[in-house]
Amino acid sequence: MNTAVENRLESLVAILFHPMNADGVYARTAIFEQIVEGLSTLISRNRDPQTEILRFPPVMSRSHIERSGYLHSFPHLLGAVSCLNGSEAEIRATVDRSKSNGGWAASLMPTDLVLTPAACYPLYPLLAARGQVPENGLMFDVACDCFRHEASQEVGRLQSFRMREFVCVGSPNHVVEFRTRWVSRAKQLADILGLSYQIEQASDPFFGRAGNLMAINQIEQSLKFELLSPIRSEKSPTACMSFNYHREHFGTVWELRKADGETMHTACVAFGLDRLALALFVKARINFRQWPTAVRESLGVAG
Repeated sequence: MNTAVENRLESLVAILFHPMNADGVYARTAIFEQIVEGLSTLISRNRDPQTEILRFPPVMSRSHIERSGYLHSFPHLLGAVSCLNGSEAEIRATVDRSKSNGGWAASLMPTDLVLTPAACYPLYPLLAARGQVPENGLMFDVACDCFRHEASQEVGRLQSFRMREFVCVGSPNHVVEFRTRWVSRAKQLADILGLSYQIEQASDPFFGRAGNLMAINQIEQSLKFELLSPIRSEKSPTACMSFNYHREHFGTVWELRKADGETMHTACVAFGLDRLALALFVKARINFRQWPTAVRESLGVAG
């Protein structure tokens, strides 16, 4: 990224965010939140009928994330919740321990919670508890604050971020049609917002040597596509939406079946709300009151 572009992005970030002494973690200003809220409303207007709405907390069961397979595929991204245990005297002694002896953090013990890495992960165990999936499948609108232990310091690659997803559970044909429809619909949304974008095949950041083979397989089977829009540069755009076909993975893991015993397939379309908002500011500059009328109207922001 050239110096002029980098300086402009840094100036933009200084207006939209306040640093919080940790890479990829920011306090968000009112101007940024107004656009995020507008994006959320726009996404809701495009929700399919008969979609069930669920909002999840930023934490979920550790045993559920282990069963889902996330730990084996992305152990480098997972965050876990740890706490101090013991009597009042023991905890006080731990808190007062000097940094030279490891400090209080050395005594943290894991709890049964992890930080939610993607908005759809809490959904599948919930469905498993409900029992059989209806013949015509199910659709969900899910969201939560997510966490991934990203190594990058890029502003578009946050550790704490907000994800909105539409999830489809059904037969292979039903699920593939859902994803295909949403790739087309996402292009329409990006056009409405005036974003520069491209749709490309992609793979998830699987861990280790075995993960490289999983990524190759994901690309060969066309299981993941992304809508990319410039944040840091035109040459290296950032993924702001993704379109994922999980095949029968979650259906098998969570025993999601129809009455006839057929294992359900799943797919999701994910919206990175913070990235989409940032891409809009990069495209149209900081004063959204000067953005094109069609864009402002689609987001419900005043001129």
